[in-house]
Amino acid sequence: MRALTRKALTRTTAIAGAAAMAVLLAGCGDDSTGSPESTRNVTVVGKGEVKGAPDVLRADVGVSVTAKDVSGALSQASEKAQAVIDAVVGAGVAREDVQTNELSIQPEQTYPQGGPARITGYNATNSVRINVRDLKKASEVLDKAVQAGGDAARLSSVSFDLDNDADLMKGARERAFNDAKARAEQYAGLSGSTLGKVLRIDESHGSVPPPAPMMGKRAPMQADASFAPPLEPGQQTVTFQVSVIWELN
Repeated sequence: MRALTRKALTRTTAIAGAAAMAVLLAGCGDDSTGSPESTRNVTVVGKGEVKGAPDVLRADVGVSVTAKDVSGALSQASEKAQAVIDAVVGAGVAREDVQTNELSIQPEQTYPQGGPARITGYNATNSVRINVRDLKKASEVLDKAVQAGGDAARLSSVSFDLDNDADLMKGARERAFNDAKARAEQYAGLSGSTLGKVLRIDESHGSVPPPAPMMGKRAPMQADASFAPPLEPGQQTVTFQVSVIWELN
């Protein structure tokens, strides 16, 4: 019985020792995973910027009509808005690039001295958002829209933009990474190290549009006015920022 107890004790001790060794080795393995928290590393932020010509003009065009009753205001606004839509489509804007973005009707009131507010009529607004992709026709399109709307025409939110910015984004991203790498190599050299592998990359990007043409917000137009404003698309700027963690050797 004593012999069996000694054997069991010896076996238990050996198992415990093996388990302790396994835990020790596992701990050593965790320290060599290469994560940013367990290695010597440097974190650097790089920036890249690329400019390109906008490829689309966006604008809100529509009409605003006042009438004595709701049905009259809506009817007139709808008729004139349809004329605006037909004009921009006829000038070369694709039907899918025309989208209604506002349809509203509000009462117009007067406030007699000493008396309650009195409704004098109703104002109906109907406008569409257009995308003009042939920039050579942009001025003509706006002119046609305003002429079609007559004295009820409204124009606002005119701006140039980039629909296809894939190449610019690729270039800005490359410049941002190269900028980060150059900074990291400098820091590595100053600290007596060399760059190892990349451990992590985080990025963010955005674009800076050119200044919008000065059209005036919801400017009323004269039916007999010659509009056709000069438009300059300028340059669109795409920016990228990357944060890169390099291992230091």
